[in-house]
Amino acid sequence: MLIVISGLPATGKTTLAAAFSRHVGAVHLSVDTLEDAMIRAGLEPGWTTGVAAYEAVGAAAEQNLVLGLVVVVDAVNDSEVARQTWRDAAGRAEVDVRFVLLLPPPSAEHQRRLSARTRGFGHVLDPSWEQVMARADAYEAWEDEPIVLASEEPVGELVRRLASQLALCQRGPDHP
Repeated sequence: MLIVISGLPATGKTTLAAAFSRHVGAVHLSVDTLEDAMIRAGLEPGWTTGVAAYEAVGAAAEQNLVLGLVVVVDAVNDSEVARQTWRDAAGRAEVDVRFVLLLPPPSAEHQRRLSARTRGFGHVLDPSWEQVMARADAYEAWEDEPIVLASEEPVGELVRRLASQLALCQRGPDHP
């Protein structure tokens, strides 16, 4: 199964994706991490490199899905073109894809999270609050109905709720 955690910057996508991946023993792939590496390697920052990062993560997801692994991807996914990347990867691997939309917290908290982020990237810069709001205004409607979660809930609760909705349980000693 491919699980794609989506939402605006600073909603907690990476935090949730990492915690959920640990909980179920899944592979976690982040578009931002790969995009930062691509820019570090000499590619120019911009739309083309961002699209290439989505495609590269899609290829890595597909490779792991074919091995029978659960894959969790985190990315903004604010357009149907971006979301098609994940549908295509899942289709080629012949697995289901489920989208998760992590809703932002109230505005003041969302701004606080954005300004307090320390992601450790050297090349992918955090957007301004104005850029986040512009992305919110341009966020395209969903073709697939996503699982909707509220980002102000504790991460542990979000992990439990998502695992329950996806009928996935924590990896135990019987599952390497």
